Amino acid sequence: MNSPYFGEAHHRFRASLREFLEKEIFPHAREWEESGEIPELAYQKFASQGLILPALPNAYRDGRPRPFNVPDHEWDIFFGIIVGEELARCPYNGVVWGLNGGNLIGCPPILNFGTQEQRMEYLPRVFRGEIRFCLAVTEPGAGSDVANIATTAEVDPTDPSYYLVTGEKKWITNGIWSDFATTAVRTGPPGSGAAGISVLIIPLKNTPGVRRSRMRNSGVSASGSTYISFNNVRVPRANLIGEENKGFAVIMSNFNPERVSIATSAIQMARTCYDEAFKHAVFRRKTFGAYLSENQIIRSKLAGMLRRIESCKAWLYQLAFEVKSRGEKVAYQDPYIGAMSALLKVEAGKTLELCVREAQQIFGGQGVSKDGVGSIVEQMSRDFRVFIIGGGSEEILDDLGIRVLVDKARKERLNGKAKVKL
Repeated sequence: MNSPYFGEAHHRFRASLREFLEKEIFPHAREWEESGEIPELAYQKFASQGLILPALPNAYRDGRPRPFNVPDHEWDIFFGIIVGEELARCPYNGVVWGLNGGNLIGCPPILNFGTQEQRMEYLPRVFRGEIRFCLAVTEPGAGSDVANIATTAEVDPTDPSYYLVTGEKKWITNGIWSDFATTAVRTGPPGSGAAGISVLIIPLKNTPGVRRSRMRNSGVSASGSTYISFNNVRVPRANLIGEENKGFAVIMSNFNPERVSIATSAIQMARTCYDEAFKHAVFRRKTFGAYLSENQIIRSKLAGMLRRIESCKAWLYQLAFEVKSRGEKVAYQDPYIGAMSALLKVEAGKTLELCVREAQQIFGGQGVSKDGVGSIVEQMSRDFRVFIIGGGSEEILDDLGIRVLVDKARKERLNGKAKVKL
């Protein structure tokens, strides 16, 4: 269908990106997922196309063009949506996250809150593929409860220009091969909650006191999920992003675009499940002398999948348009945009969960086989949980979204405004 959100430049960009991915990435994705790592040559090819931090402003790209030479003045959030959608066509999401998962969430705090010196020091090298970042927030005892992280950063008594960082981080995407971690730490006193959090850039490679170990999860094997321990790690205070004890806002602002990105991928993965199930039911699988799609219950499953997918996609595009209209940095600071991002992420995850289940039902035994016609759906059945848990659990995000809307409605009523934007 034609869309008011995408113009000819977007369509050309999508075609070029798809051609590159289908030639250089997708044919090797299963091999890389099974080995648990992206080859360095493949990562450099990805970087050479400008696909690492594709939205990075020109000042931090060393004059290099955006992906497929999209002019700076044309680039908008919908080009980013296209990148997310096209990458998510890969059946092996661990490969997608392995290519760029850490950079995409580890670098925005530097771009949006870091000093100019920090931006120039790190961002051009990330864009060129020379160094990698990860985001280290989650801990063994603190996931969605960011305000209660336990990792501490205390001023080094022997040299006040350094912090000493001690603590543990868990499920850190790309952590095993990242050069730096954008890390949430507690600089305030115990019990200071959100008011005592700061964000540091911590070097990981060959740094005394840093230990990293791979984590084995049910899916996304090539994402490099990592357990990181810090034991009195010396970090220059110049590596502080923003102000000391003001890091909670930095982390929260990062969550909104991350949730939109997760939703984008989940919606496309749900569509892949639907497409695979549709082809199987309509053109391939016969039972009792007729194609599966001749059964009303199968058609009902397909219809239910497609309804949810298209509804989520419309919601995603409308939210993206709102962000574009107001400017990304401003929009993502708005609690209403945050609420919508949280609720969209929940619905996209639930839609993906439904589509994985229904696709496996349509495939039957082949939907749980790692080989054969149902292998794509089988792989997604192991990957999809990270989209429901990662970036905030659906229980937390549902409550966050509705609390924001309740507070907004009450404030508008007190101010004499009857209309509530829903």
